This record gives sequence, C-alpha cells and structure tokens, in this order.
Amino acid sequence: MAASVEPPTGSVRTDDWPAQATDAIVKVVGTAHDKVTGPVQTLARAIVFGLFAALLGAGAMTMLGILIGRLADNFLPDAVFGEEHMWAAHLVIGLVFSLIGLVLWAKRKPRTV
Repeated sequence: MAASVEPPTGSVRTDDWPAQATDAIVKVVGTAHDKVTGPVQTLARAIVFGLFAALLGAGAMTMLGILIGRLADNFLPDAVFGEEHMWAAHLVIGLVFSLIGLVLWAKRKPRTV
C-alpha cells in the first residue's frame, strides 16, 4: 500500500488552480483599487475641505470688513465730519488699503522679458 505524499511547503498544487486564479484576480483588483481610489479620495477631500474653507473665509472677511467700517465710524470725531460720517470711514479705509497696495506695487519685481 502506497502512502500519500504531501507536496513540500511552498510548492504549487496543480489540482487547486481555481483557488489560485481567484487569489491572483483578487490581488490584482485589490492593488488597482488601492492605486485608484486612494488618490481619488484624497482629491475629493481636498476639494470639499477647500470649498468649505473658502466659504468660511469669505464670510469671515465680510464680517471683518463690516467690523472695521463700524469701528472707524465710531472713532471718527463728529465735530470734524458731522453726525453722518460713514462716508468718511469708507474714505479712510479706502485710503489705507490704497496705500498698502501702492507700497506692495512698488516692492514688486519687474518681469524679465
């Protein structure tokens, strides 16, 4: 009576080829899935969080502009500008931002053609 001989560890059994083919397919699909969906998910998260930050930033900048205007209006003297002097607050804020813009424009590097 002949004893059944088990194949050595690490050798491929020829009668189990459907399982091997399935494992190979699963491995290839898993690798493709990881290489495609990882960057796509990262890009989608960047877009969503970027839009969210842009919306919050726009709201914050609007509120900051209103705050600066009201503070300027409160601290301008009524004796100089009269009772209704929001126009003067806008003028002062506009001059400040214009001066900042002129300073930054003067510090820019000219293009080399």
